[in-house]
Amino acid sequence: MRRLSLSSRLALLFAACTAVVSLFAGVLFNRASEAHFIELDQQQLDGQLIGLRRALQDVQPGQREARLADELSRQADLALRITGSDGQREYDSSTQIPEVLPPQSGLTTVSHEGTEYRVLNAPLYPDKPDSPQLTLLLDITHHQHFLQRMQHLIWLTVGLSALATALLGAWAARSGLRPLRRMSAVARGISAHSLNARLPEAQMPPELAEMAHSFNAMLGRLDDSFQRLSAFSADIAHELRTPLSNLLTHTQVTLTRPRPIEDYREALHSNLEELQWMAQLVNDMLYLAKADHGLLMPKREALELADESDVLLEFFAPLAEDAGVTLNREGHARIEGDRSMLRRALSNLLDNALRFTPAAGSVRLSIVDQPQAVQVSIENTGDGISAELLPRLFDRFYRADPARQEGSSEHAGLGLAITQSIVRAHGGEIRCESDRGWTRFVIELPKGK
Repeated sequence: MRRLSLSSRLALLFAACTAVVSLFAGVLFNRASEAHFIELDQQQLDGQLIGLRRALQDVQPGQREARLADELSRQADLALRITGSDGQREYDSSTQIPEVLPPQSGLTTVSHEGTEYRVLNAPLYPDKPDSPQLTLLLDITHHQHFLQRMQHLIWLTVGLSALATALLGAWAARSGLRPLRRMSAVARGISAHSLNARLPEAQMPPELAEMAHSFNAMLGRLDDSFQRLSAFSADIAHELRTPLSNLLTHTQVTLTRPRPIEDYREALHSNLEELQWMAQLVNDMLYLAKADHGLLMPKREALELADESDVLLEFFAPLAEDAGVTLNREGHARIEGDRSMLRRALSNLLDNALRFTPAAGSVRLSIVDQPQAVQVSIENTGDGISAELLPRLFDRFYRADPARQEGSSEHAGLGLAITQSIVRAHGGEIRCESDRGWTRFVIELPKGK
């Protein structure tokens, strides 16, 4: 069964609400009208009762019928029956009066042969126990016809108002949902070449402005991710092109003529270096892919960051000595984390710091134990990094140095991306700051339980 559209549902809801309200108002008006007619009939019958009692107060028996006929002639829709104290009928003003009438005192309603009567029973002489009983009958058929016509009008009004409200509700819902159709049109037009399309948030109603903002933000993220993916694919091809070209050229040159075994051995060693670099690049890519899918699961073990840092500083000490760079460490703290992963992250940062620190410069590793986290910063002297480049430092294959050094097996531009993945896998964050001749990478790691 086909589901109703949102516009149709709103239209039906409006129609149902209008019908219920109209019906409720109509029923109230009908009840109020009926109560009003009963009150008017009661007043009229009470007035006639007083007049009849006055007319019959001192009348002689032979003159009673003439007096009653004269009194009743003034009210065409009024009839009278007089019953003696013994229950015998003494007088009927009309042959249309029903044979059987309700005996109880007060006002009642009787239907007889298509005619509605309002009946009032009362004694002729209230102060005498054996007084004859007066029964006044007021024809109220015209009242009932009015009430029936009003009921028909109520049902007609309910139906017409429900139909009108349904049509107006459908139009209003369709007009009100126009921004959603616009969003749908934009979504249908989205492709890899049109991710820059945006919804006009300023023209959206308040209820949809937040949705439009979220939709635009999603498109922005998709556009950014697609651009990064495109650049990533180009960078992979760029990085692999040079070593593959070297391998092909070197192999082709080696095979152009017979050579001594030493030349073949040297060619294989050269090719092995290129293949090892390509294997390392592929491994790094797989590592980042695991990080993207949340598959990096660091082991949790108690670590003393000062000891781990000293091991790395000792490893880099010969390189620093050759470059004339001073290494030092300050502070200590304990965290829970994966030793090999954290060593790799700190090693990448130290390697970067040493490469970009000029002679006679210094690299400093600081550990600050904070109440909720541990802050590790690695800073080095040298040329700073411009502010517009800082947000891109952790992009894959990105180098702040415009000279790409194609085919370099050591610096493919993935070190900072891997470092960021490791830090985030531990629930931390990393950022870069550069100011006044210092470049600083700051890592904040939670202490754990």
